[in-house]
Amino acid sequence: MLKLKIKLFIVLILIATTGRSQQSDAILKYIETYKDIAVAEMKRTGVPAAITLAQGIHESGAGQGKLVQMSNNHFGIKCKSNWTGETVKHNDDARGECFRKYTKAEDSYIDHSDFLKNSARYASLFQLDPEDYTSWANGLKAAGYATNPRYPQVLIKLIEDYQLQQYTFIVTGTTIQQTNPPAEPIKETDLPLDKKVKEPEVIPVDYPEGVFRIYDTKVVFVVKGTSFLSLARTYEIDLSKIFEFNDMKPVEMVEKDQLIYLQRKRKTGLNDFHIVKPGETLHEISQLNAIRLESLMELNWLKENEMPAPGEKLYLKTKAVAMPKLVLKENFSLAPVIK
Repeated sequence: MLKLKIKLFIVLILIATTGRSQQSDAILKYIETYKDIAVAEMKRTGVPAAITLAQGIHESGAGQGKLVQMSNNHFGIKCKSNWTGETVKHNDDARGECFRKYTKAEDSYIDHSDFLKNSARYASLFQLDPEDYTSWANGLKAAGYATNPRYPQVLIKLIEDYQLQQYTFIVTGTTIQQTNPPAEPIKETDLPLDKKVKEPEVIPVDYPEGVFRIYDTKVVFVVKGTSFLSLARTYEIDLSKIFEFNDMKPVEMVEKDQLIYLQRKRKTGLNDFHIVKPGETLHEISQLNAIRLESLMELNWLKENEMPAPGEKLYLKTKAVAMPKLVLKENFSLAPVIK
């Protein structure tokens, strides 16, 4: 009997864990789908993008709720007396309540912004700092947007768990990495001769000959000029797979001394973090840490043609708290990325 209870307990844990993972995936997909319209609406009306996304996630069940499926109503806005558009009936605080229906999701976002901006009930919210999501969340509840007594806590947790504040920062122009202005830099000419700034010393890594492993992934160190076709033949790997495994465009020869993986790299890296060195590319960092370039960018909120500045910390195993500080686009390249 005890063994049966233990097995049942384990099954319940697995079900709960799977459910949380699926919910998180749905939320991330929702954010990726609607972040741009949330930012655009903040620019148009001043409703913080973080608040809009958190409300959308919660009210629509990350786009999977029954109401949103019927009506494209992402914010649970009821008909009210001034609504002249289409409607649907849905059970909420009472049975068969009237809710607004939209042709497409974007219309729901626009109406949500106008609903808040044009109502005297919510006028006090627009006197708040748009970056103060805690006050906005509490203000929505106080103004009667929702009946759930924990509504502010729900929004705040979503904003913090999924780093939604970064979308508000896009509009306000706040730099995520630093909250205080940087100190005036010391000029090299102001330093005594024995304190002149030196370029960091690059210590070459002595990789073993032949096949070895980084993070349990097969790799070889090859020198500039090595033929990729010869590598494919030597290690009996399809040539196209070599380029795929190494996030590279097809080329004839190795263009510089580098690591070449003979297996697909991992979705997480060898270490917890990597500190960006001067001159490093994202591709080089991904190779050093046996992590897929796509995964490295995703974990650190990076897009193509964005490169972290030297000294920035990149996360290799978990999602970064915020995007790292970037260098100017003309000063770097991602290196060979498959298109």
